[in-house]
Amino acid sequence: MHLSSPKMVCETKIVADEHDAIPGTKKESIMWSAPALNEQKDARRDAVFIREFERGDEEEVRRIFCEGIMERIPNTAFRGLRHQPRIQLLYALLTVMCFFMTKSFTLTCCAPIILMGARYYYSKKVIHNYLDCALHTDMADIEAYYMKPSGSSFWVAVFDGRVVGIVAAQGREDDNTVELRRMSVDSCYRGKGIAKALGRRVLEFAVRNNYAAVVLGTTAVKLAAHKLYESLGFRQTSQNPDHRLPGMSRSPLERLFFQIRHSRYRLQLREE
Repeated sequence: MHLSSPKMVCETKIVADEHDAIPGTKKESIMWSAPALNEQKDARRDAVFIREFERGDEEEVRRIFCEGIMERIPNTAFRGLRHQPRIQLLYALLTVMCFFMTKSFTLTCCAPIILMGARYYYSKKVIHNYLDCALHTDMADIEAYYMKPSGSSFWVAVFDGRVVGIVAAQGREDDNTVELRRMSVDSCYRGKGIAKALGRRVLEFAVRNNYAAVVLGTTAVKLAAHKLYESLGFRQTSQNPDHRLPGMSRSPLERLFFQIRHSRYRLQLREE
């Protein structure tokens, strides 16, 4: 049985030295006290607090989660198309067919715009359904889903006194792994190393609770998200170019205009 760690609040400096304890991570400088008030204030300007979730955080946590999910609508509709070569070819054929059937250059030029509009519509529909599903499952009661069960936890990042990031860890006893879930950072506070600090907290949690590995699944389109996981020591284990999200109907039109790539990552902490 894995024992949950005691509640603890620490201040984590973003810029740190190399750390050998956890593969792929950098050493965090934990400051429990400062010798002078001025030094303490200066340190806090460049620091983020990672602490366990509290009930008073619910509103901000859901806001950050929802905003992060909603960003995937345009990313999936437009940027995600770059990873779907077969769909690109299909859309090109449809555009050519439009010309041969209508003999109209105007309609043919409008075809790509119509196709992109349809992609945006179905991306919005699917992502909204997925968000609704999440808000009625684990994100409906974070304390009951993540804080009470042994081997799971939920953390928030606090910067300048405001909750700006979230991450969860869910233990899986069947294969002795912990899954990193629900990582998201407020768009106004990105680029400060907050996501990496949250990821390290999950790795520390896994080490303290003697898990063999940390795993995660992501549908992120942006390369930066994948680079983040790799910088933490994760290695990609599989990829599904036509992943099915909760709430998808898989109708012919939905399959034509919505595709999402799902990647699995794993960080092995110790051999079983």
